[in-house]
Amino acid sequence: RLVGSEMCIRDSLYVADKSSIIGIIAVKDVVKPSSYLMIKNLNKMGIDSVMITGDNKYVANSIAKEVGIKKVVSDVLPDDKEKEVRKLQDDGKKVAFVGDGINDSPALARADVGIAIGNGTDIAIESADVVLMKNDLMEVITSIKLSKKVISNIKMNLFWAFSVSYTHLRAHET
Repeated sequence: RLVGSEMCIRDSLYVADKSSIIGIIAVKDVVKPSSYLMIKNLNKMGIDSVMITGDNKYVANSIAKEVGIKKVVSDVLPDDKEKEVRKLQDDGKKVAFVGDGINDSPALARADVGIAIGNGTDIAIESADVVLMKNDLMEVITSIKLSKKVISNIKMNLFWAFSVSYTHLRAHET
């Protein structure tokens, strides 16, 4: 019987001889250091994070706790990731979904903004609105900051365009 680490392993490999199990190899995903930093920065920006994963609840909760994610939806089949994104949208949320695998493609396409990690599968990259060229989740934060600056510049440009047009029209009326 596997005792202790069973709550946070991803997969178990059993080693056996002809009559019995003689060992178990537990495999756990290594969390990227940038994962914690990304979640910390999203929290600072007032952006809620939700982990939607096919991993079992023990693995998912262990990883979520490690990186600071408070809401976890685990044991999700690939097609159900898209349904979970839709539920968030139906609740009035704007959803950005970050993924890299073929299983993430429907959710990437459904999200208001799909963000693919550049080293992900071709279908994930094709399904996304934004493709991060580096395998660094802090690029998600960079993308959000950049998009906010772009929107700010667009608003400023529209303000000046309307102001100049209005002033020009007023000058011709007199």
